Amino acid sequence: MAVQSLAKGVNHSPRKVSVVATLVRGRTVADALVILEHTPRRTSLAVIKAIKSAAANADYNHHYRPDTLRITEITVTPGRRQKRYRPVARGMAHPFQHRSSHIKVVVDGEIRQPKKPAAAAKKTVAPAPVTTDKESK
Repeated sequence: MAVQSLAKGVNHSPRKVSVVATLVRGRTVADALVILEHTPRRTSLAVIKAIKSAAANADYNHHYRPDTLRITEITVTPGRRQKRYRPVARGMAHPFQHRSSHIKVVVDGEIRQPKKPAAAAKKTVAPAPVTTDKESK
């Protein structure tokens, strides 16, 4: 069973994000993070966050071993577009669009055995101390 993470509404063009995503497709999570930390592109930060989120989901929610995680799928799809206008010469305005993207990262690896809860120590109930109310009388 693969574990996924989805980063929606990333404020970068899908075309620019997909260039960075192709660098790490099919690699281990540790290798991918090293590659992306040394990639001189602004979109690599968003891809790093998505990969770290998928790794954390696999580790904490699904009990995968973190050192065996591999990126099986990473896809970048277009998100919402915000329509804006930019002033140009002679009092005119030209339209343009702020593009966003969605990053989906799927990781898979080896499942570890979940830790068993500690054995509950038998609690011995001590008898309640007996008090006399001589002082209150």
